[in-house]
Amino acid sequence: MEKFTLMTGLVAPLDRDNVDTDAIMPKQFMKSLARTGFGPNLFDSWRYLDTGEPGMDNAARPLDPGFVLNQPRYQGASVLLARRNFGCGSSREHAPWGLRQYGFRVIIAVSCADIFMQNCYKNGILVICLPEQQVGALFDTVAATPGFALTVDLENQLVSDPAGAAYGFDIAPFTKRCLLHGLDEISLTQQHQGAIDAFAQRHLARHAWLADIRWSRPWPP
Repeated sequence: MEKFTLMTGLVAPLDRDNVDTDAIMPKQFMKSLARTGFGPNLFDSWRYLDTGEPGMDNAARPLDPGFVLNQPRYQGASVLLARRNFGCGSSREHAPWGLRQYGFRVIIAVSCADIFMQNCYKNGILVICLPEQQVGALFDTVAATPGFALTVDLENQLVSDPAGAAYGFDIAPFTKRCLLHGLDEISLTQQHQGAIDAFAQRHLARHAWLADIRWSRPWPP
């Protein structure tokens, strides 16, 4: 997982409450577990004027010019500004995959669904929840300021703008450490590889018959 320490990024405002994971990554794109190629289908039913299906040439599809991510001023955005209850609905990890592969590293919202938030952290996306008044002020500033960017400092837990305004945010220490060092569950486990290998050797020595097992079918299935 890519480390997150300090970044400055263009802000795109998604001015909607209760954006669920089916809107973020529609169900028809969940057939793949490859964890790649989901960026073009992020917010698919809102970005395009036709109905998207896996395997379509997205470059040839008609875009909805009214949708925020299709507007020229927000191209290349890496900070997504949202309202209440972002990421509600099903717990599909495809939603954070799509957000990350589109280019978003930070989501700032009033509130986010808990499982969605945890899935974001595990994919290198920093989710920041701020008070409604602060989020509302950011929406107003984004609307009035083309090219508006925010700097996010995870180490110091601060979001700041070019005018000098700064907003502190909370994050669990363990989550913060994982993001700062680019650690997911697999890499955390691999940090104990020596102890795992030593246990396996001790276990095999005590139960030597395990070495003679022959599986009747390939494992995993």
